[in-house]
Amino acid sequence: MSLLSDLVNLNLSDTTKQIIAEYIWIGGSGMDIRSKARTLPGPVSDPSKLPKWNYDGSSTGQAAGDNSEVILYPQAIFRDPFRRGDNILVMCDAYTPAGDPIPTNKRHNASKIFSHPNVAKEVPWYGIEQEYTLMQKGVNWPIGWPIGGFPGPQGPYYCGVGADKAIGRDIVDAHYKACLYAGISISGVNGEVMPGQWEFQVGPVEGISAGDQVWVARYLLERITEISGVNVSFDPKPVPGDWNGAGAHCNYSTKTMRNDGGLAVIKKAIEKLQVKHKEHIAAYGEGNERRLTGKHETADINTFSWGVANRGASVRVGRDTEKEGKGYFEDRRPASNMDPYVVTSMIAETTILG
Repeated sequence: MSLLSDLVNLNLSDTTKQIIAEYIWIGGSGMDIRSKARTLPGPVSDPSKLPKWNYDGSSTGQAAGDNSEVILYPQAIFRDPFRRGDNILVMCDAYTPAGDPIPTNKRHNASKIFSHPNVAKEVPWYGIEQEYTLMQKGVNWPIGWPIGGFPGPQGPYYCGVGADKAIGRDIVDAHYKACLYAGISISGVNGEVMPGQWEFQVGPVEGISAGDQVWVARYLLERITEISGVNVSFDPKPVPGDWNGAGAHCNYSTKTMRNDGGLAVIKKAIEKLQVKHKEHIAAYGEGNERRLTGKHETADINTFSWGVANRGASVRVGRDTEKEGKGYFEDRRPASNMDPYVVTSMIAETTILG
């Protein structure tokens, strides 16, 4: 092991009670993840005990140069799988010095929705299926694909095994274990239909925590691909043509949906989603029109539909839910680059408060 590796993996607990806290936030594009580290005098498990911090918002597209200070409010703590020990990752949201949420802070409004008494009593659960594509560094092309060329057609890659099918499994497994170590409720991973494309699932998680966990899981994936020398793309249609796009299907249930008679509640919720289809589509990710074409297991972006076990519908109800008369449904419309704070809170607002 090299000296550099020795130092990177140094166990600080042998010599100091101090810890390192990596503060994470979302940048100006709404998809760029930023982070920086600070030293704290000792272990912390409650985000309210952490100090606020600031950063230069003019360098992230979130403030003007002559008034650039943006304040980070710690919101959720996770174990740090890179530094380990008592070191932590801290999911933050961003505010002006006066205490107002900046425009790109989508967590603030989501938290207000989830704090509404009518929403809180329904205990909304979410399961997010985050798809992504591993890309060759320096070229906008999936790993394992010949530059300027194509692999064999789709078919053998979904949940496939073998070097010519499961491309990038070492990254996927490293990410899986890192999420479990961090305390993220990651429930599974699988290879996707297009080679070089994968999926991880987070959930079931209640309320605002779903957004926190998906963002930190994305952060971990970005860090692991950084180490591996590849890029990760959340583009909803990274390769044009006869190739599957990348989504972030949102599985959702409320307390009344999970109880006896819940199927009727699910159907009413789906009716409410249909009425606000355009508003949801507008908030479900950039470039989603390239993915939601009515092909490759998607519904057409302009038409709302739902069905039992139908992966070509906007919303899918599972066979088990139909059989048991209660359970959950899957909103298949969100793109892979959606903001989980926006999507989860919007579904709750439409189906519970609408």
